[in-house]
Amino acid sequence: MLRVLAVDDEAPALEELLYLLRADPRVRTAEGAGDATEALRRIGRAVESGPDGPEGIDVVFLDIHMPGLGGLDLARLLGGLARPPLIVFVTAHEGFAVQAFDLEAVDYVLKPVRRERLAEAVRRVRDLVHAGAAAAPAAAPAAEQIPVELGGVTRFVAVDDIAYVEAHGDYARLHTDQGSHLVRIPLSVLEERWAARGFVRIHRSHLVALGRIDELRLDGGATSVRVGEAVLAVSRRHARELRDLLMRRARG
Repeated sequence: MLRVLAVDDEAPALEELLYLLRADPRVRTAEGAGDATEALRRIGRAVESGPDGPEGIDVVFLDIHMPGLGGLDLARLLGGLARPPLIVFVTAHEGFAVQAFDLEAVDYVLKPVRRERLAEAVRRVRDLVHAGAAAAPAAAPAAEQIPVELGGVTRFVAVDDIAYVEAHGDYARLHTDQGSHLVRIPLSVLEERWAARGFVRIHRSHLVALGRIDELRLDGGATSVRVGEAVLAVSRRHARELRDLLMRRARG
């Protein structure tokens, strides 16, 4: 069963969160802290006690906007511990999901917190703890994931499942075999972040997973690629580099 610390500077929100957590049969203990300083003192006792000691903490449910040290700052500090607790962000703000993803948060729950949504976050934490991920958080999740919003619920899409990405101003649409998801991340950021994962820029509007390209088409000087059912234009400035990459890949 899980040992939980909930951190929120708003007393009514903290009390409601603790009430819901304590009602979950998978939670053994749920304590509260009204700010990051109090949370750090509590986590310090947990470190001294050891992961299996009486003061141990498996997961911190953490608000983002707090006076002084914010939730993201606290999560970064915890990341420096040898065996940090898992992190679930609980916030009224949708715009910090990318930072939460970068900090390897287990989940990102939006306020007002719904019992069913919180239960899903607890399930994610329990599964990771039972799998031994709490002892080696850098390895969880093994596949890189990106948070997406679906009807007010945050889901995580594996980067390996993304075939191509389409630019939408400051947003990007991720295309997978199961559908597409709009995320608030510029295409240029994803291009830099995912270059090592085999994503290549083929146009100012498209980033493609090299391994998902089914055909390279040349038609009257114009270049395009087929990715599943989609046919995407390749700009002239990217055409030569893309052909070279595909040839090298074909030769192994």
